[in-house]
Amino acid sequence: MIELAPRNTQTIAPSRMGVQPIAVGGVALILVVLGIGSITLWRAFTGNAPETDRVVASRQLQARTAQASEQLVEKTKGLEATQQESIDQLQVVQDQLQTVRRLLASQQGDTKKLSDQVAALTEAIEGLRQSFASAQASEPAAEPSHKRARPHAVRSAHRKRGKSQG
Repeated sequence: MIELAPRNTQTIAPSRMGVQPIAVGGVALILVVLGIGSITLWRAFTGNAPETDRVVASRQLQARTAQASEQLVEKTKGLEATQQESIDQLQVVQDQLQTVRRLLASQQGDTKKLSDQVAALTEAIEGLRQSFASAQASEPAAEPSHKRARPHAVRSAHRKRGKSQG
């Protein structure tokens, strides 16, 4: 087997080992402080601060959200009003439809009554026609001499009345 680490580990001095990490940490700390300082100076001279931009952006977003919410509320109220108007109009139409149905039923009842009355009158007229026809059929056979005598008597009576009135 090949050994990668040297066998003589005691050759490295313990004092030298403690100095290197402190120096590396010090250099890193100086770099961090310089970086923060340069960022602060850059923001101060350019006037560009991402935090304030974020705050402004979030406030604008909140304002837009509030405005959109208000618009939605207004539109919802408008829709509710329109829906209520539609419901009211539908109720009026339904009431009118019920009134028309009642009137139609009443007219149909009146039409039925009138139709029954016309049928009854038609039957009565037909009965009168039949009785008149049967009376006419029986009258000429029973009184043929009276009808011939009567027209003369009626004519002479009319002549007498006409002369006396004139």
